[in-house]
Amino acid sequence: MIRFENVSVTYPDAPGPALSEVDLHVPEGELCLVVGRTGSGKSTLLRAVNGLVPHFTGGTLTGRVLVDGRDTRTHPPRELADVVGMVAQDPQAGFVTDSVEDELAYSMESLGLPNPVMRKRVEETLDLLGLADLRRRPLATLSGGQQQRVAVGAALTAHPRVLVLDEPTSALDPGAAEDVLAALHRLVHDLGMTVLIAEHRLERVAQYADRAVWLPGDAKPVAGDPGEVLADAPVAPPVVRLGQLAGWSPIPVSIRDARRLAGPLRERLTSADDSARNDVAAPVADGRPRTGLPPAAESVRSAARSTVLRANGLRVRYGAVEALRGVDLTVGAGERVAVMGRNGSGKSSLLWALQGTGKRSAGEVAVDGVDPAGLKPGPRRRAIGLVPQQPADLLYLHTVRGECDQSDRESGKPRGTCRALLDRLTPGIPDDRHPRDLSEGQRLALALAVALTPQPRAVLLDEPTRGLDYPAKTRLAEALRTLADDGHAILLATHDVEFVAEYATRVVVLAEGDTVADGPTAEVVTASPTFSPQVAKVLAPLPWLTVADVATTLATR
Repeated sequence: MIRFENVSVTYPDAPGPALSEVDLHVPEGELCLVVGRTGSGKSTLLRAVNGLVPHFTGGTLTGRVLVDGRDTRTHPPRELADVVGMVAQDPQAGFVTDSVEDELAYSMESLGLPNPVMRKRVEETLDLLGLADLRRRPLATLSGGQQQRVAVGAALTAHPRVLVLDEPTSALDPGAAEDVLAALHRLVHDLGMTVLIAEHRLERVAQYADRAVWLPGDAKPVAGDPGEVLADAPVAPPVVRLGQLAGWSPIPVSIRDARRLAGPLRERLTSADDSARNDVAAPVADGRPRTGLPPAAESVRSAARSTVLRANGLRVRYGAVEALRGVDLTVGAGERVAVMGRNGSGKSSLLWALQGTGKRSAGEVAVDGVDPAGLKPGPRRRAIGLVPQQPADLLYLHTVRGECDQSDRESGKPRGTCRALLDRLTPGIPDDRHPRDLSEGQRLALALAVALTPQPRAVLLDEPTRGLDYPAKTRLAEALRTLADDGHAILLATHDVEFVAEYATRVVVLAEGDTVADGPTAEVVTASPTFSPQVAKVLAPLPWLTVADVATTLATR
């Protein structure tokens, strides 16, 4: 169904090819997972399937891409629209109508399908993706995750034979991501749809994949069985890394397969004497096993920290929708707090209301005793910084160098401060590159560096790991941990349960604008299968949350 024959892609003025010598065959009725580091060419490969590369993006494509027998060199995207459906990283960029129902119908209208067919498919898609309650909502009022589900639905209504998805679950809560991927899995197995999907949150997708393709960036891609490919790749989900640590063979990619192999590992972890076992299980301030904690996290004792950020009775209303309903929240110096919850539960509304420029219908907010809503932009940036879901909202200059230099000037920091932060998060981004030409993960890293340069007392981040690979997440966690250790308060809204398990000291869960849980990370995330990380699921009921926790414990035995 999809065939790449010695395909290389080079963009104008690029120092090297974005893709190099790709040979790949994806048969009909398979789900193929594309993995690679941030900026390794995953989006380029996906866009080559429907002809956006090179017809829209420009650049030089050598070799040949065949989709259902059609050569993309001679068939532009409009001539592939009946075969290939595409969901891009930024769903907002692809919307062409104003409401959910209209957006779902648009692709079918473009193909000239009869009205009765369109109505039936819209209803089917609304039910398939859980969008029925949103059918008449304006797209602009939806949360990022809700918009992402609409984008997937808009591609599905045309009934393409090939579906290409670029980070389709990056803004979805764990439950919604499970629903979307299960729906795609059914389409692959029941209807023979061919799905090509690029995703950084591999813990969500790997179990559904029939094959995986690793793009190393500087060498020929490697394709094969998902477990074998991920075991050799620098990016892999925790269950694969746990399998490597334990010496399992074959390497599992699903929780079910890992639990079947985990008996001896559980015995090794529980074989110590009672005193050692009690020492491991004793909770510390961040709710994780003492022995499993890295030294930096062991130093955090949030209960003893002074309060930096406080909100009392916070309410936010958008017309008839009450996004926040009297939320109370305190974040102390050195705390790293994760806000979790379903899409549309009020997480982004909370961050914007705290930052001071977002809507606030009632309630009080204070950062070191001062309401940020009353501060001018400069002092506000130093008091409280926010990185929004759409990182491009913070970027308005023409080069990476310009953004970094401007951030240094506005923050009163020495030149090169922002650039150094960027290199810590995602090294190797050229100074003269336009922010719009960066990958989603690179653009996010730049926005993070810009926001963190003034070292605000309170740092707010909305989906900060979206588009970042595992090594980049580790570097982000180190940068934020350094800020926290220096007395800053960190509050992040995220659906990334693995990042929360690695990084957060406390978790707050929102549901329909109310706080339904607030406590230490281990206590909150293991209380629900939805928010539980992979290692906790594999080793339950043992208290370990991450591969690093397990490795540290085994090393001490």
